[in-house]
Amino acid sequence: MIQRVQSVWLFLAALVLTCMLFLPLLIKSTNGSEFSIYSNGLYEQKQDTGKSVLTKVEAFMPLAATNMAAITISLLTIFMFKNRTLQKRLIIISILLVALLYVFIYIYKQNIPGDTGHLKYGLGIFLPPVAIIFCALAFRGIRKDEQLLRSADRLR
Repeated sequence: MIQRVQSVWLFLAALVLTCMLFLPLLIKSTNGSEFSIYSNGLYEQKQDTGKSVLTKVEAFMPLAATNMAAITISLLTIFMFKNRTLQKRLIIISILLVALLYVFIYIYKQNIPGDTGHLKYGLGIFLPPVAIIFCALAFRGIRKDEQLLRSADRLR
C-alpha cells in the first residue's frame, strides 16, 4: 500500500521540513549587519567593502537534530505501511517533534544580539504548521484505511 494517499502526505511533510533547513526562520537587522536564525544556527551577514560576508555565530544543534529527526521519521513512516499502528504512532511522534521545533526557536530567539522587538519572520517559521497539517492528513488517511479494512472484514 505504498501508493496510498498517506504516503504522499508524509512525503510532503518531509519535503516541507527539508525546506526549513535552507530558509531563514527569524531575521533582525542592526547597525549594518543582519542576524538570521536558520535550523542549524545563528548567522550574521555583514556588508564589508561592497561584499556581503555570511558568518556562523552560534550553532543550534538541538534545533537541527530535532528537524532532521522529524524528516527521518516522516520518510521512514512511509515504508511502515504493513504496520498501521506503528505508522500512526510514528506520525504522532513526528508531530510532537515538529511542535518541539517551535520551542527551540523560541529559546534560540533570545540569542540574537540586541532586543528582540524588531524581528522579521522568515519563510521558514511558517513551515512547521504546514508539516503538522500534512502529518495530520496522513494520520487521517491511515485511519480511513483501517476503517475500510474493518468494513471489508465484516462483509466476509
